Amino acid sequence: MIITPLSIAANHPAYAGHFPGQPVLPGVLLLDAVLHVLGQAGGGSPVPWEINSAKFTSAVRPGESLTLHHEALTNGSVRFSIRTLDRSVANGVLVPVSMEQGRGQQS
Repeated sequence: MIITPLSIAANHPAYAGHFPGQPVLPGVLLLDAVLHVLGQAGGGSPVPWEINSAKFTSAVRPGESLTLHHEALTNGSVRFSIRTLDRSVANGVLVPVSMEQGRGQQS
């Protein structure tokens, strides 16, 4: 299991519109952070991923410290969880998309 700190600024613009008065980080930004870390771990080469599963279990408020816990599975997939100091906020599994599979889906 690899543990990586995630840095999302407390003043990130997404907080302002999601939701005014009670800001929470949109889940898509959490997924983007996971993909960014995986891209860096893979030497910067972009790998297309498919979301096999993703569950958001708790809201992320501005300024909360986050860590990404991830591990490669034997089939090439990656299992991940994102945590604050005291709770889980998201978890899921990403599956790499093969180049042939990706070409077949484009039009």
